[in-house]
Amino acid sequence: MLLTYWHTVLLLVLLSRVVVALSVAVHVLLNKRDVGAAIGWIGISILMPFTGGVLYAMFGINRVHRRARKLIGRSSWHSRTLSSRWKRAEQGHFAPLSNMVGKLTGRPLMSGNGIRMLHDGDQAYPQMLDAIGGATSSVLLSSYIFRGDDAGDRFIAALIGAHQRGIAVRVLVDGVGSGYFRCPVTHALHRAGVPVGRFMHSLLPWRMPFINMRNHKKILVVDGQLGFMGGLNIGAENVVASHPAHPVSDTHFRVEGPIVHQLTEAFAQDWSFTTGEDLPVDPFFPEVSQHGDILARIVTAGPDSDLEKIEFTMLQAITMARHSVRLMTPYFLPGERFLTELALAALRGIEVDIVIPGRSNHTLIDWARSANLPRFLDSGCRVWRASPPFNHSKLMVVDQHWAFVGSSNLDVRSLRLNFEINLEAYDDAMAGLIDAFIIRHRHERLTHHDLDRRILPIRLRDAGARLFLPYL
Repeated sequence: MLLTYWHTVLLLVLLSRVVVALSVAVHVLLNKRDVGAAIGWIGISILMPFTGGVLYAMFGINRVHRRARKLIGRSSWHSRTLSSRWKRAEQGHFAPLSNMVGKLTGRPLMSGNGIRMLHDGDQAYPQMLDAIGGATSSVLLSSYIFRGDDAGDRFIAALIGAHQRGIAVRVLVDGVGSGYFRCPVTHALHRAGVPVGRFMHSLLPWRMPFINMRNHKKILVVDGQLGFMGGLNIGAENVVASHPAHPVSDTHFRVEGPIVHQLTEAFAQDWSFTTGEDLPVDPFFPEVSQHGDILARIVTAGPDSDLEKIEFTMLQAITMARHSVRLMTPYFLPGERFLTELALAALRGIEVDIVIPGRSNHTLIDWARSANLPRFLDSGCRVWRASPPFNHSKLMVVDQHWAFVGSSNLDVRSLRLNFEINLEAYDDAMAGLIDAFIIRHRHERLTHHDLDRRILPIRLRDAGARLFLPYL
């Protein structure tokens, strides 16, 4: 009798293992686009059905994509852009790129924009705070990192002050980047009555994957007329002149003109996703006037309906290059597609410059990067190390005409797993300014000799770190 009981228990356990493994395999086959990821998850579920099933339920299911599909069509975001008089088509050599990005994103290329490059919190923060202080109708702010330090406190005070003046204020911070267990910024704003949301934050990890899929965007829109975007978070480390312990240099952009509506749309989608509130046309989408001659467009990307759009835009731009491709990024760990495209550009005679920090603020990424760089050097790409302080800028210029700037790093996590926002601009003056900035940071050229002279333990360490490339 006892033997029969344990036979029954064993049979139920075996059946459960088979059911869990089959369930995971079926879901993977129907939903995973990446073959390597699909094989990995199926293998884990077969070898460790229960553990693998739990891990897949927590980290393998893209609930963001599923929820995003439900939101599509609920709000006519793109109908809120300005009239067709601001829509323009790029002429000349880059016209195919412009057409492709338009089809990819569903956003038109907008004329009449003014864009100014700002450096570090020293230059950007005062202008951002002045804009919030002078707001007359609305303030929208989104940041991956929003610290409760001296720099953050100034923004908190400005946002509360705007709210108390009757301004429509909305603040969105990432649920991990600005503090997972404790977020001083949201507590302070909540107490003052300011509407604030934490993007994909839950203490229950099975409700949403919380390691990946972070909102890495940095957006500030004031009165629907003036915008700021780029790579700059909000924290005291970005005020380089104050000599913080770990200074972070960065590049941000002040934008005016019709493109601000697309910036507002990007915030509105994230706000709706997080809080369920659809921002009304008034006061968030006012009419704007011309502020320059730059053709520009917003490109968003994330593990939802915008999957890989920033990466596709960059890949297409590289194929359009005739003379030069210059990149500046704090973390350089691209996947195979990006590596191949850059290598092919260098092999066909394009001047490819990649500028990276001598040392970033993530040691493991630096190790993996060192093991990954020889493949770029082999094809003729030139790799340069920028001197301290650590530069967090994310910049790309092709042929000194097309520029691509924003929040996206050149690594798999940023290009495929995070929510990012970039801006593309077709303008010789702006592209030339950014191109010159990148060139000024080509401080030390990295060669095969620099990599080969690493001792064996270091090379093994770096090669081991490279195995984590899809997750760094």
